[in-house]
Amino acid sequence: MTDTSSGQPGATYEQAGVSIEAGDKAVELMKVWVEKARRPEVLGGIGGFAGLFDASALKRYERPLLAASADGVGTKVAVAQAMDVHHTIGFDLVGMLVDDLVVCGAEPLFLTDYIATGRVVPERIAAIVQGIAEACVQAGCALLGGETAEHPGLLGPDEYDIAGSTTGVVEATHLLGPGRVRPGDLVVAMRSSGLHSNGYSLVRHVLLSEAGAGWALDRHVDDLGRTLGEELLEPTKIYAKACLALARETKTHAMSHITGGGLAANLERVLPEEVSVRIDRGTWTPQPVFQLVRDVGRVAQADLEKTLNQGVGMVAVVDPVDVNRVLTVLGDHGVHAWVCGEVSMADPTGGTGGTVLMEGSHPGW
Repeated sequence: MTDTSSGQPGATYEQAGVSIEAGDKAVELMKVWVEKARRPEVLGGIGGFAGLFDASALKRYERPLLAASADGVGTKVAVAQAMDVHHTIGFDLVGMLVDDLVVCGAEPLFLTDYIATGRVVPERIAAIVQGIAEACVQAGCALLGGETAEHPGLLGPDEYDIAGSTTGVVEATHLLGPGRVRPGDLVVAMRSSGLHSNGYSLVRHVLLSEAGAGWALDRHVDDLGRTLGEELLEPTKIYAKACLALARETKTHAMSHITGGGLAANLERVLPEEVSVRIDRGTWTPQPVFQLVRDVGRVAQADLEKTLNQGVGMVAVVDPVDVNRVLTVLGDHGVHAWVCGEVSMADPTGGTGGTVLMEGSHPGW
């Protein structure tokens, strides 16, 4: 047995790279933001082992279906770290989570987050949580709880990653999805705020890496009207409240959140086998950042469209008799939208059921 009684002070958790004091300070700083992202059903405050949500609110449903989603932000966090700007990345996390729920008509109820970092810097953690809380307010859900974990040796001192999960509810008879889609339905596109949170490995390779253009984040790009870093950190647009209004007030049959995989692949996820969709690229022009990635990286259109959202962050499949009402509701919620395609009966002999065909060219491309 080894004798460790040398008379010298023993090792401490802080010497190992974990500061309990810094963690406690981070909690104190984030409290004000968590408090802003409350709903009436939330019980207690942060600091407990679990967040509490009063589920008696679900009694008004005849058959409540719970919907759940988990996601992260991906390599966009590397841009936030490089720029030392951390209060916007939470919008990306919340957008990825809640807008996956609302496509089926589910109302987001609460969200929990997880932040892993090599070193807890209280002000930085509080800034991340600020963004998450402000985005929860936009989405109408509560920030119910979370975890901040300090992982020295696994992550660098200024590195972090964030993830989260969210839970929502929808009445079973109001569930949206493939079963409601019919030939003749129209596809309404909702404009994205930019890249959102997908495809950043490609974007960073093309624009930032030494193997690509090697541009600096503080480089002003005339076509963008701002610096490259400001463009890349543009927060993800949150469509939750607008899409819930569609589900309540219009004849919307299905919705699709356009994330990794692009417009066609994500729209196919909400189509029944007996139909197909034609999308007309001529109905919109993607924002300049998409053309920048294409031109600087000489990226083929097929690769762009299966990696980036190309200016469309969400689509709704709607009854054609209600399309004007759909556009009005979206406009009232500050969402620029337009008809971009139509659903038709698939060729039963061609094996093309449940597919999306992209046609034409974007104006100015």
